[in-house]
Amino acid sequence: MTAPIARAHTNNRMSQLVRHGDLLFLAGQVADSYEADVSTQTREVLAHITTLLAEGGSGRDRLLSAVIHLKDIGDFAKMNAEWEAWMPAGAAPARTTVQATLAHPDLKVEITVIAAVG
Repeated sequence: MTAPIARAHTNNRMSQLVRHGDLLFLAGQVADSYEADVSTQTREVLAHITTLLAEGGSGRDRLLSAVIHLKDIGDFAKMNAEWEAWMPAGAAPARTTVQATLAHPDLKVEITVIAAVG
């Protein structure tokens, strides 16, 4: 039997949250405060992720993978300070961080995660 696929916060282009079996996939999350500094944007992104993980039946301690896109790799240390404050000890996922052009010129960080449910 094939596991059902559940989608939430869906539009014509994407779903913010997709659950398949015991896996939860989140779309790339960005800050609401486009003109804020990278630390503030990172905190906002992590808050969005926390909310979506809870909605999908998961949590920060269940992350399997994270991909982080930074507008400026020079912001790596500032973003990491926020990430490390948010991440439970011993629960670090597999992670990639790259410099990238983001969808809006004022965005400084976008984070995509995959988590286990339960």
